[in-house]
Amino acid sequence: MASILKAQKANASKADVKGKGKRRADEMDVDADAEGVEVTGVPEKKKKNKQRVLLLSSRGITHRMRHLMNDLEALLPHVKKDSKLDSKSQLNLLPELADLNNCNNTLYFEARRHEDLYMWAAKTPNGPSIKLHVQNVHTMDELKMTGNCLKGSRGLVSFDQAFEETEWGRLTKEVFTQIFGVPSTSRRSKPFIDHILTFSIVDSKIWFRNFQIMEKDPLQPNGPPQTTLVEIGPRFVLTPIRIFEGAFGGATVFSNPGACFPFFLACRSHCPALSGVG
Repeated sequence: MASILKAQKANASKADVKGKGKRRADEMDVDADAEGVEVTGVPEKKKKNKQRVLLLSSRGITHRMRHLMNDLEALLPHVKKDSKLDSKSQLNLLPELADLNNCNNTLYFEARRHEDLYMWAAKTPNGPSIKLHVQNVHTMDELKMTGNCLKGSRGLVSFDQAFEETEWGRLTKEVFTQIFGVPSTSRRSKPFIDHILTFSIVDSKIWFRNFQIMEKDPLQPNGPPQTTLVEIGPRFVLTPIRIFEGAFGGATVFSNPGACFPFFLACRSHCPALSGVG
């Protein structure tokens, strides 16, 4: 008799569980119909921002150039750093290196005569690519600014209105957005936004600055919220030289007529006869 009662209780509990499941499904259908949402069996796929950047340099970089690369690696958690490239003439190997490292962007720093630094910003493997001359480099350790940010945090990318006035500015803005914009799905990124990367065009040059976003005044911690910017570093100036259609080569899309190479400037300073040339 006791075994029959236990069996009846078990069957009753199973029926209640099945009834609850049915009621929940019915309620979900009613709510979906009331909101006017079409219920389909296939969930919608969200578009993911899968951007990874390969960071490497050529042989012959100085300590300041190396510290600048370390600062950029600390600011961009989606960067994959690789060893130095031996040959400066075989830039066609860079798209293959980016493909091997599962990267679709490349930042390549090319040093010339241990003094001049050039930066290549490219979309791999199909391009475009931008060659820029890096000047007035100041690293974080050199500046010793009071600003600070969490390592691995995502930063806002801000561009000056002057980027929208020219075609090369719009193209550069799009390339920099995909390189310096940290995706939310990056494995090493943290879900915080506490700094902002700014790009401004002054005298046909691109000025880079990095600021910390502070929501309270440090002198008045109990005061009202007030958003301010405090510079962190690094800072540098980029002079666009040429934009290519492909990755590290191809047809020339834009050529800066006002760009003057450092070697020519050095020759002109030592030779007065060249002072009126260019």
